[in-house]
Amino acid sequence: MTDDKAAAYTTLYHILVTMSKLLAPFVPFMSECIYQNLVRTFYTDAPESVHLCQFPVADESAEDKALESDMDVVLHAVALGRACRNKVNIKNRQPLSRLYVITDKELSDKSVVAYIADEINVKEVSLEKDSSKFITYELKPQLKTLGPKYGKHLNAIRNYLANCENAVEIVDRVKAGKIYSFEADGTTIELAEEDLLINPVNKSGYSVESENGMTVVIDTTLTPALIDEGIARELVSKLQTMRKEAGFEVVDHIEVGYKADGDSARVLANDASIRSDVLCDKMVAELFEGYTKEWDINGEKVTLVVKKA
Repeated sequence: MTDDKAAAYTTLYHILVTMSKLLAPFVPFMSECIYQNLVRTFYTDAPESVHLCQFPVADESAEDKALESDMDVVLHAVALGRACRNKVNIKNRQPLSRLYVITDKELSDKSVVAYIADEINVKEVSLEKDSSKFITYELKPQLKTLGPKYGKHLNAIRNYLANCENAVEIVDRVKAGKIYSFEADGTTIELAEEDLLINPVNKSGYSVESENGMTVVIDTTLTPALIDEGIARELVSKLQTMRKEAGFEVVDHIEVGYKADGDSARVLANDASIRSDVLCDKMVAELFEGYTKEWDINGEKVTLVVKKA
């Protein structure tokens, strides 16, 4: 068992036992059942009943405010990263090369970005301060504020904003609470944030989502290696589904046969990780007697058959 799994099981055990004590006054029989199964079964010197235990008291020394703050950033970035994927219709099983997180918040432990990479299925996560290389803005005048001030100059303002090449500079300045000034029709125009309609626009090759002071960007470029890895993950998922549907036990080793063309056939023939992930002792490019199912893998028809080894 890996250290991560051991930590997860230990945490789950602690939560369930503590919850049984907390809930004892409200759901006495269910709490007692949980306690007897999880505690008395293994610790015979523990109190005989959950109702004889001391009520849990918070251990404030165990609080880690820095970690909590870091995980808030991680959870926010993961939510925006999933939205980025959904926007461009890239499946979660398709690996991507890089994700960028643009935020003013500082992480006390930068290693937590590995959790973002795992959740969003990207190879690398970078923390950035400047979003200008990923995003630009479409700017329009806010008529309800600019109309009373510069009514006869609105067309000039609109043309300036539509053709300006420093949209990022303008947005950064007004969002910092400063005034952006320029000349139009021989008049000095002063713009604040409330004078603009700001619409973020992705640069080619990126998908961007922003919310509450954080911007997350994923690089949507798919290399041949990434595409092959995505196909392999799709095939592993289908084979795991077939194992379950066929009634195999988790530890059962299997043999796999397949009929496929194109990229799927090449990946099945060459990617050894598929065999190790599904406990496959033998994989052949032919169909035999067993549990058989046809799948669509990225537009290619693939027939798979599984049987116990």
